[in-house]
Amino acid sequence: MAVADTDLVRLIADRVLEILGQERAGDDAKRVPVGISGRHVHLSEQDAALLFGADHQFRPRNELYQTGQYAAEESVTLIGPRNVIREVRVLLPFRDVTQAEVSRTDAIGLGVLPPTSLSAGPGKGTRIFVAGPAGVIDRADALICAHRHIHMSPEEAQDFGLEHGQRVSVRLSGDRAIVLENVIVRVSPDFRLQLHLDTDEANAADAGCGTTATIIEQGEDR
Repeated sequence: MAVADTDLVRLIADRVLEILGQERAGDDAKRVPVGISGRHVHLSEQDAALLFGADHQFRPRNELYQTGQYAAEESVTLIGPRNVIREVRVLLPFRDVTQAEVSRTDAIGLGVLPPTSLSAGPGKGTRIFVAGPAGVIDRADALICAHRHIHMSPEEAQDFGLEHGQRVSVRLSGDRAIVLENVIVRVSPDFRLQLHLDTDEANAADAGCGTTATIIEQGEDR
């Protein structure tokens, strides 16, 4: 092969690698790490005192992915009409209102049918009893199945071309690949990029923490 031919092959190879790198970069730009939320409860400060005692100091177990959030060593029991679920982890810091989050499978086991919602509150949740070592509380709108959503900072939202409250679709690849629609974008300076799924959704796609999902542009052929 002539020197000129060798140079041409090198130039072609370099260009192909550049194109492939751009394609991978474009795909990665729309990929989001997946976080899987097991059943858990957020407590108001008042309800925490009723469940654990007024002077109780919660013990941090581990930090969560989102800034300032952590799981406590403490847990509670959720009591439904049909069954109970023990050792439901308490997440902190305190919230304005108590909110218990379960999967649809968990809810069926408890014997309740909570709405799919981003947060608890009047008209947004269903009734649940919560038991702790110091007492039991009865909350009318505290139990929800969390609506799947993506956390992102304002800078990340700008990079994706998305806005707070917007709904997108995401694709999880693999042997059990699925497309999830109506994923709500949540934007805050305190957020880090992560798609939140419950255990039912993650199991349907055979996804684990560390899996990534691809945001699908509206109108894209699926």
